[in-house]
Amino acid sequence: MTAEPEILLLDEPCSALDVKNIQNIEEMLLRFSKDYTIVIVTHNLAQAKRISDYTAFILDGELIEYGKTQNIFEKPKDSRTKEYIEGIYG
Repeated sequence: MTAEPEILLLDEPCSALDVKNIQNIEEMLLRFSKDYTIVIVTHNLAQAKRISDYTAFILDGELIEYGKTQNIFEKPKDSRTKEYIEGIYG
C-alpha cells in the first residue's frame, strides 16, 4: 500500500538549514506543487514570498488576511499585516 496524499502540510520545513539546502527544498516544493496542494507554516517571509501562490496572515489564532501572495505583500488590506511584513512587530 502506497501513501498518495493530496495535501502536504509542512511546519517550518527549512528552519536551521543552510542556504543551499533551502534552495534545494524550495525547488522540490515548487515541483511538487504541480501535483499536490502544499500548506507551509513559516516565519520566513522571504521564503513565503518566493514560493507561495497564496498567503494567510494569522495573528493570535485569528485569520487577519488571506489572498494571493503578491497582493498580501505589496498591497495588504489590514494594517496589522502591513506592520508585520514591514517588521514593525512580530
